Amino acid sequence: MATRIPESPKVGMVSLGCPKNLVDSERILTKLRSEGYRMSPDYAGADVVLVNTCGFLDSAKEESLEAIGEAIAENGRVIVTGCMGKEAEVIRQRFPQVLAVTGAHQYEQVVDAVHEAAPPIPSPFVDLVPEAGLKLTPRHYSYLKISEGCNHRCAFCIIPALRGDLVSRRPDAILREAEKLVEAGTRELLVISQDTSAYGVDIRKQPRMWKGREVVPHMTDLARELGQLGAWVRLHYVYPYPHVDQVIPLMAEGLVLPYLDIPFQHAAPSVLKRMRRPANEAKVLERLRHWRSICPDIAIRSTFVVGFPGETEADFEYLLEWLDEAQLDRVGAFRFEPVEGAAANALPDPVPEAVKEERYARIMERTAAISATKLAAKVGRKLDVILDAVDDEGGATGRSMADAPEIDGEVFLRDVHGRAVGDIVRVTIEDADEHDLYGTPA
Repeated sequence: MATRIPESPKVGMVSLGCPKNLVDSERILTKLRSEGYRMSPDYAGADVVLVNTCGFLDSAKEESLEAIGEAIAENGRVIVTGCMGKEAEVIRQRFPQVLAVTGAHQYEQVVDAVHEAAPPIPSPFVDLVPEAGLKLTPRHYSYLKISEGCNHRCAFCIIPALRGDLVSRRPDAILREAEKLVEAGTRELLVISQDTSAYGVDIRKQPRMWKGREVVPHMTDLARELGQLGAWVRLHYVYPYPHVDQVIPLMAEGLVLPYLDIPFQHAAPSVLKRMRRPANEAKVLERLRHWRSICPDIAIRSTFVVGFPGETEADFEYLLEWLDEAQLDRVGAFRFEPVEGAAANALPDPVPEAVKEERYARIMERTAAISATKLAAKVGRKLDVILDAVDDEGGATGRSMADAPEIDGEVFLRDVHGRAVGDIVRVTIEDADEHDLYGTPA
């Protein structure tokens, strides 16, 4: 008689927040799948539901609480993890029926809670996991987390309180994970952390062997090694430290994508000082010019906060003028929002909500105009595009080297035949608007 394999428990996952949370969710699911758990695409089929929360802003906390409430209403057996796990009392007070609450990147505690809620069924027939782990992103791109925590103490941010100080991963462990991802089909590695440019400062004297050579835990050395794996390498959350200059030649050589995600947050010196951010904005403009002289195609994306306490109209105009000179390729903006536990909450001279909205509209209008001009200059050029979606009628959507998934623009293509998601195609750009490009295979 054939052996009947018992059905293992099913786990559902709701993952909120930033890509770093997404990586945490992937690690949790990979561990659970390796123990034989199955994944459920809906509440009804899950034996237990994990909600990976975000706690960065009050609005994000409310979204997390709503997700917990929905999971309880639809399933009833819920485990909460992630950044908001720091506020376990708040969660339990509102939802006393949650089975467990754990903090950010507490993988073992989450898995232990799942074991208790839905014990695994050991079986050599089901204890299998794909070589690259389970992914919540498409197969052709992957987030690669290189460190946890942050050593900065920005006035508006509570990430260090949630995730602690910087803890860098061993470079050989990162490279081993990246290699497995590429072997499993990843065509683009998105390097993330709270502060990618600070990678290795805590373990700088601990080089590791990789492929018979020593690798120093430093952003430049790591980027160079990643660039030899055969996939696009995109750097996110980079502070403009002086040593970032060393990465630009790697972009000119084609080892790393000509793209930097730098969270400038503001440009007015007085606002940067209140934010507890580096305030030498003139030097930043010089460095941007220097980077472009080495790698003309480098794309710079950034985020800015408007309406920070004490921000005057003169401060905001300064920011707009700085943006005109900086000519950043991609810009996101946020209205300042007080976050419980942030030092900025105690600052005087809060900016009225109506003024925040007006300034937000102005900065988005200004940066959209800059983006439209820069994209129009690409019409007629040939660019490499990675395909994110392909239909049966020759249409496709992809991204150029200047576009990260979900946060930047897209390239809309026609007459694409015989291509699949993840392919990198040479494209002639035929048109552009404020945020996107349009073209056809060259």
